[in-house]
Amino acid sequence: MQERPDAHTTLAAQIYERLANRILIGELPPGYRLDEQRLAMEFGVSRTPVREALRRLGARQLIDLVPRKGGMVMQPAGAQLIDMLEAECEIEGLCARLAAHRMSALEKGELREAHDYASQALTLTDYFERNRVFHDLVCAGAHNETLNTCARDMRSRLSPFRRSPPDSDLKAVVAQATGEHAAIVEAIIGGEAEPAYEAARSHCARVNLGAMKLLQSEPVDKSPAMSKR
Repeated sequence: MQERPDAHTTLAAQIYERLANRILIGELPPGYRLDEQRLAMEFGVSRTPVREALRRLGARQLIDLVPRKGGMVMQPAGAQLIDMLEAECEIEGLCARLAAHRMSALEKGELREAHDYASQALTLTDYFERNRVFHDLVCAGAHNETLNTCARDMRSRLSPFRRSPPDSDLKAVVAQATGEHAAIVEAIIGGEAEPAYEAARSHCARVNLGAMKLLQSEPVDKSPAMSKR
């Protein structure tokens, strides 16, 4: 298929966003192979914008690139993944600690609203998106762009590893997470830096431990990426 050169960038951005979202929600799990030619057929485009989209995913460290072929959804070795999960716990905790000192009254109100909104999720996918908003607000509230960027990037890279099994009880997942979120919210709103740090760090540690157990219990689908029917 032929596209105008000026259309390549737009197409690449659209393909990148769709693939990134599928990776982040766990539809394309760690180890999943993304074949360049098959993706071009799926999206009805030439391989040029697909190649650019894959380069962007590689730069974001969501996939490992295979030159002229495609890529594979990032699947860190066990020790590397543990290292990343540990670092994320500390980064999230530090952001919460700073947020307790630096969040404005308006930001604190938005954080409480995001917490309440997450507790009303109707599906796991819906909850995970609302959960992302909650954590983004905590990290933005640290008012440290370096930490905020690190936290967002780390959360994106780890997102595929931290999904609940499809048959998980929505109410149980939401109840446990929002209970832990409540402790974070109250500590930040109350200006209690150390309790905020401990609550955020403990919450991340619990989620990450669950992720490791899930990864150890399920096989990886490494078939080429195709559109779902």
